[in-house]
Amino acid sequence: MSHSHGIGGHSHSAPAGGSQSSAGRFRGQLAIAFGLTAGFFVVELIVGLISGSLALVADAGHMATDVVALGASLIATRIAGKPDSTGRRTYGRYRAEVFAAGLACLLMFGVGAFVLIESLSRSGGDHVVSSSMLVVGILGLLVNLVSLLLLRKGSTESINMRGAYLEVLGDAAGSVGVIVAAILISVTGNSIWDVIVALAIGLFVIIRAVGLARSVLRVLGQHTPVGLDLEAMEHDLLDVAGVAAVHDIHVWELTSGMNVATAHLVVTGSGRGKDEGAAPLAADFHSVLDAAQKVLADRYGIEHATLQVEPADHDGCGNLSW
Repeated sequence: MSHSHGIGGHSHSAPAGGSQSSAGRFRGQLAIAFGLTAGFFVVELIVGLISGSLALVADAGHMATDVVALGASLIATRIAGKPDSTGRRTYGRYRAEVFAAGLACLLMFGVGAFVLIESLSRSGGDHVVSSSMLVVGILGLLVNLVSLLLLRKGSTESINMRGAYLEVLGDAAGSVGVIVAAILISVTGNSIWDVIVALAIGLFVIIRAVGLARSVLRVLGQHTPVGLDLEAMEHDLLDVAGVAAVHDIHVWELTSGMNVATAHLVVTGSGRGKDEGAAPLAADFHSVLDAAQKVLADRYGIEHATLQVEPADHDGCGNLSW
């Protein structure tokens, strides 16, 4: 679907799934991390239940959320890349990745709360914990480190990949906690360390969930992308030859790495008298539009910008409150 950009017939296609999102480029790494995590989750859960270790069960519970979150992230990258055949999703399906990150937040909050409650309920008693905690903890840490290496680069470019990365990072911290708990229990003979580590894992999961939730809400709330200076963008557009004023600028993220913008550009000396023809006016508008789009693409990485170019004597735009 195409839409007009100002006067003069300039148009281009809306991002309806033809280009690949940041997360889509790392789908292979995400799939490998999902397979590793899902396989080890089964092992850790079985050993945790047999040994009676709350730390292992807590870490297995967190890993279960990883399996779901990584799976949702993987599915989201597939959905985001599918073209829309209905014509109703004019911005494509890219927000599926943001929703996947939101699901990861909810899962992390749930697991963190469960672990905290379970830890407090066990704080008064001793429980038998086998030495297999140490072996499972080390194996889990190795699996987590491989997954982190696979997801690290993507986590800096995509909120979806960041959610997956943070999930695995939490698991890595949980594995370290299991190892520490196993060593302390072996040295002191007191299984209270199992409960303490489980409590620490629960707190860590919730803290990370809060940070990721803020990022998700920022995107869904259509805030200005982090690191983008809106005032500098306005000045750069004003520096475009022929632009007298800029108003109604809106910039937001469709998903990580895909920013879009809209703005109105008032062109100098473009009011038409009785003897002026339409052709020179259209040519001026084309020149301004092309230059402004180049500024947004080259300096701000915004390739999809809807710009309305207006003559100086145009009074059709009312003052908006948003």
